[in-house]
Amino acid sequence: MASSRTLVGALVAAFAVTLVASTSAPSSSSAPRLRVQEYSVPAGSHPHDVAPAPDGTVWYTAQATGRLGRLDPATGETTEVPLGEGSAPHGVIVGSDGAAWVTDGGLNAIVRVDPGSSSFRGYRLPPATGDANLNTATFDKRGILWFTGQNGIYGRLNPKTGAMRVFRAPLGRGPYGITTTPKGQVFYASLAGSHIAQIDVRTGKATVIRPPTAGQGARRVWSDSKGMIWVSEWNAGKVARYDPATKKWREWDVPGPAQVYAVYVDDKDIVWLTDFGRSGLWRFAPATGRFTRVPLRVGANVRQLLGRPGELWGAESGADRLVVVRR
Repeated sequence: MASSRTLVGALVAAFAVTLVASTSAPSSSSAPRLRVQEYSVPAGSHPHDVAPAPDGTVWYTAQATGRLGRLDPATGETTEVPLGEGSAPHGVIVGSDGAAWVTDGGLNAIVRVDPGSSSFRGYRLPPATGDANLNTATFDKRGILWFTGQNGIYGRLNPKTGAMRVFRAPLGRGPYGITTTPKGQVFYASLAGSHIAQIDVRTGKATVIRPPTAGQGARRVWSDSKGMIWVSEWNAGKVARYDPATKKWREWDVPGPAQVYAVYVDDKDIVWLTDFGRSGLWRFAPATGRFTRVPLRVGANVRQLLGRPGELWGAESGADRLVVVRR
């Protein structure tokens, strides 16, 4: 398939962030030094999600233009692949095959984009599903792709055979973020349902798990290295942690008022959050309870985070930029 290529210069001003807000009251001099850099993508893209690739490039979904983009941070060059008429890609992750796997709400399909040729293949949801409003995806340890749809579905795709099955969410509308633990457990968050759920990867059955705060708006989830499930609570301005082994919860108030859209746990088990309303990011160290704020320019509107060792990436959907925080 045809692709378009644009050379856009990376913004050269990387800056250190030391502003800290914390209930544990650490001194600002003890704050970690974080380097922030932004990269422009084609105007009007409104990038929604990002996925760092093994070769150092970064995939992003250009939701407004129906394309999947790829940034080379070394040069600032972007290459975009049109996904077809009606496309509105939401989430993107990288599989063990090195390909980009896209949840495309406009096409009502899972789309695989080859990293070498940029050719793609779509796996459409069964017609009886209706409009799923596809959101995000994750691979389990067997290589099965699990995905969510905010209109009340979740599903699985076997990439080897193309077999797909869609399930109705137990409490209807809301499935949004999804994650896999190191042991292979799969959990999703329900924004409209204000809960998380664990999927039995053998049967497909989802079991609802309710956070302590009612109506909190669980938006995205991520597993840490110990299998703890971290939840961004959009309505409550909190970050929560669920322990599947003990079935116990703990919640922290994010310094605010905050709109906590996304959550990601890095390779050091540091928790990262997006503060959508105040245009910034938060670094949260569970061991100390310290929140470190990473301010962004007004209107960044970061909806999702993903990373690789030493780097945290986000998509500034409101500013047509990608942002990276390096430590």
